Amino acid sequence: MGKDLPILSVSTAQPDAEQAEEFVYARVFCQKENSPPLKLLIEFLQSRGQSPILPPHLDESALQEWAWVQVALGYDRDRKPIQLFCVRDRGSYRDVYDQEKKQFSDILSAQVDVEAQLALEYVTRCRFILTTRIAKDVTDEGYDFNGWILEFYQEQCDGIVQIDSQGFYSPKGDLIVDLSASGES
Repeated sequence: MGKDLPILSVSTAQPDAEQAEEFVYARVFCQKENSPPLKLLIEFLQSRGQSPILPPHLDESALQEWAWVQVALGYDRDRKPIQLFCVRDRGSYRDVYDQEKKQFSDILSAQVDVEAQLALEYVTRCRFILTTRIAKDVTDEGYDFNGWILEFYQEQCDGIVQIDSQGFYSPKGDLIVDLSASGES
């Protein structure tokens, strides 16, 4: 289902400056061993009044797969879909997982407050990282759709949400580690 697709680490890729400005990245550092099958995410989104647009080649057996790597989910036929990447502590993209985990561990280790140490515990104990990539010209509906995806993984996989140029968020949606002023992810 995409296991052979090359994935660049969203934090270590070196695209030109113009291309880097086109996307917003968000992550959920998940402590559960395996990610849920995509079918459960689709059902969750539908239960929240969303109508995810699936890739045309995606069949029912792929929706039952827990070891997926990449998928695009649309929220509006006239907008770019949201890209989801899932890298794990084992398997083909372990190097990407290790780079992401190290980068955020280093950032959080430099912080002294209690909230940063809590976020560091999540990053340290995570078993997989779910990353969403959305176009900067996303609509409010797209932000909501992305938010539901992040909430699903936060709740179902004992995770903590991180959004680039913002920081880490509590399960209630409060910013607990502000990274916007530091210039870090």
